[in-house]
Formats: sequence, C-alpha cells, structure tokens
Amino acid sequence: MKNKTSFLPKEGEAQPSRCPDNSAFKQQRLPAWKPQLTIASVLSSFFLTGAFCITVGVCLVLSANSVREIQIDYSDKCSDCSKFRENSSNWNKDCQCSVNFTLKEAILGDIFMYYGLQNFYQNHRRYVMSRSDAQLLGRNVNIQRSYCAPFSTYRNGTPMAPCGAIANSIFNDTIDLFYNHNSSVIQVPLLKTGNSWWTDKNVKFRNPDSYNLSSAFAAGTARPPYWQKPVYLLDEEDERNNGYVNDDFIIWMRVSAFATFRNLYRRVRRVRRFAEGLPAGNYTFRISYNFPVARFKGRKHVILSTVVWSGGSNPFLGIAYLVSGSVATLTGFVITGIHLKLRKKKTYFQKQ
Repeated sequence: MKNKTSFLPKEGEAQPSRCPDNSAFKQQRLPAWKPQLTIASVLSSFFLTGAFCITVGVCLVLSANSVREIQIDYSDKCSDCSKFRENSSNWNKDCQCSVNFTLKEAILGDIFMYYGLQNFYQNHRRYVMSRSDAQLLGRNVNIQRSYCAPFSTYRNGTPMAPCGAIANSIFNDTIDLFYNHNSSVIQVPLLKTGNSWWTDKNVKFRNPDSYNLSSAFAAGTARPPYWQKPVYLLDEEDERNNGYVNDDFIIWMRVSAFATFRNLYRRVRRVRRFAEGLPAGNYTFRISYNFPVARFKGRKHVILSTVVWSGGSNPFLGIAYLVSGSVATLTGFVITGIHLKLRKKKTYFQKQ
C-alpha cells in the first residue's frame, strides 16, 4: 500500500491549477444578444400583436359565419322508436322514422352530413382506455390482458371482436336523405368512404390477414353484445370498407373530449341533379333508429353543413383571436398612459 504522502506535490513542483480553461465557452465570452427593452419596442410589440390577432380573428369569424348549416334534432320526432329501443328484447327488430324539412335556398358546394350527440360523455377515463390497439391492428392478442373488460370476453370465454366499451357503444343509426321533387322521391347519393383520417385508415387500423374477413373473425370470436351484426358485415358492398377499416367504426373510435360533439357520417355525392349541391325544396331524413339515448338524457341531431378554408361553423377560434388581440391592444394603451404619466412627473421634478 502506498503512503498517502506520495500523492502530494513535491517541493519545487507547481501545483495543478483548478481554474477553467481559457476558452470562450468556459470563460463565458461567447457572443450573445441582449435585448434592450425600450418603451418604443415594448409598445410596438403589443400593438402589432393586437393588430395581427384582431385581423385574423375577424377573418375567422366572417369565414365561420359564411358556412351554411342545417341542424335537425330528431330525438323527439322519433320518440316512438326511442321507447321501442329501450326494451332490450327488441334489439333485432327494425324501427324507422322520418323527419321532413325544407330548404328555402339551395346549398351549393361540397356538403357534409354529421350526426351529433348531446350529453354523451366519451371522456371518462375507463371508457377512453377500454380498447385494444393491438387487436385493432389485426393481431392475435390475449384480450383478457387488455383494458377491454368487462367487454372483453363472454362467459363461455369467447373473445369479442372488437373489444372494449368504445366499440360496444358505436353509433349505429342509419340515416338516408331523400329529395321530394314534385311527385317523385329521389334518394340523395351519399359517400360513406373517404371520411376518416388517412393515418387512421392506413396506419392505426388493420384487418387480420386471411383470405376473407368472415373466416378471420367468425372463427373463435363474437360481436360485441350491443351490436346487431358482426364486424365483418359492417359494409357488405365494399370489402375495402369492412371490418376494422370501416370508416364509421374508425370515426367513432376517435373519442371526443366534450359531452356534446358531432362526427362526420356521409358526404353528398355531387352527381346528376346534385352536381352543384342540394337544390331548394322539400327533403326527408329516413332514419333507422338503433341508438337509444333516453337513459342518459341525451339528444341526437343530424347536421348538413358546408365547409370553408377555416373549417366548419365554429367561431370559437376567431373569438379567441379577437379577445387576445383586444387584450394586447388594451395593455399597450395602459402602458402608454403609465409611461406618459411618469414622464410628466419626471419633467416636473427636473424643473424644480
């Protein structure tokens, strides 16, 4: 073992310096910009910010007000079907109702159909977590280890496909639109594909690998208890819009943060009589009522709306810009008043 004194410097030897190296970084000599806040720069920043926010806010509000929108509440008009659906024994029976409305002026351009729900809380923590993303990617997973319970398996052990409370509570009303022209009734052509996000359709959702969907889902799985048909029969006409990649299913699985929300349901196909949009006249919504809302005191709407460069009819963002711009401008005037007052006092004391 070495002696401790061997580590000490010998007489005549220079002790090592503990000072940082003489570099620009370690000696903090790097070039830097230190803003000098003057009254002119502060006031100009407030007034420019206020002018910018107010200008953008006015454009957004005017844009939102230019959207043509028709919203129809069919909760009371379909009250008979609502009572019919409250009886669980009628789950496999069909109930239809009709809602008439009139367009006094034609709606031109691209028209989107939404369904709206009120007082339906999708933001509950257990509800949001009740899904299996691995299952929605078409993988063979153990559902019992997921967060889907109690909508994971049946008593006999058969797993649900898809599992979870979100999938089980899917909105399943069928809404068709008819145009009453003179004595004839013309069904408005609606597009049921191309409504979901591209990332959802092509990245987050996949069907199991199999030569057909019925063999992939029918073997060893069962539909959720509130569904009227299995997942491989969501769209029997278009195989690319069936199973987990069905647009209506994908849109529903993107839960809302608020209790009142709307989801895109269909788009009006601009062909023949409806090439320019929806002409003025009498229309009818024919609804196959399957989604009961009376137990949680909810309401259901169907919305026809156009869109503009800023989106749909939602003035919230424009109002937020207007409020922010007004606050910034008001703050600028307050600072100006304080500055003039203090400068006047300073001039007075200097004269004294």
